[in-house]
Amino acid sequence: MMEIVLASNNEGKAAELAMLLAPLGVRWVPQSALGVKPTDEPYATFVENALAKARHAAQMTGRAALADDSGLVVPALGGAPGVRSARFAGEPRSDARNIEHLLREMEPLSAAERRAFFYSCLVLVYDAEDPAPLIGEGRWWGVIAKEPRGENGFGYDPVFYDPHREATAAELSPEEKNSVSHRAIAAARLIALVREEGGIEAWAAARGTGRKN
Repeated sequence: MMEIVLASNNEGKAAELAMLLAPLGVRWVPQSALGVKPTDEPYATFVENALAKARHAAQMTGRAALADDSGLVVPALGGAPGVRSARFAGEPRSDARNIEHLLREMEPLSAAERRAFFYSCLVLVYDAEDPAPLIGEGRWWGVIAKEPRGENGFGYDPVFYDPHREATAAELSPEEKNSVSHRAIAAARLIALVREEGGIEAWAAARGTGRKN
């Protein structure tokens, strides 16, 4: 079974990704298990940050790597929290403080302005110099609730309300969330791209031809 480095130190995210990407038949190795520390995420877009994280993990380990950059986007707040979702309320990072800050920022907004979406970008690279990374993106639309509800999930899940399911993301079971979430959509698109390459082994073989491992 092929091993690929997972460029994430977020245990909740890592568990979700391992479940969602199970069809690829890959053993996912957290970068922390290989002594790789997180890299900076200085860019203004999720795509650029995900690519930077994947390339960093690949460079530090000499292995193929996958990274996710994701967050919450509220159009009425100019796209915030956006790429700063994990540190919206500053350092040290805290899900509870991020939620409190978001709810304060949204107090004056109308019901229509409470629409928001979770966004996920998954980037898979063969090595740090891969010129053609595989990229899967996903959006999950909903509404920001006025108070937290639910005990599951992580991040902004307790205040992200899905009108179609009449529940916040934190009220959904892991199985329910992984069938509809932004990360599920991004994972499905990434899996489709890998299958177009003939599968993960064929993808790696094609990338590795004539190149150093």
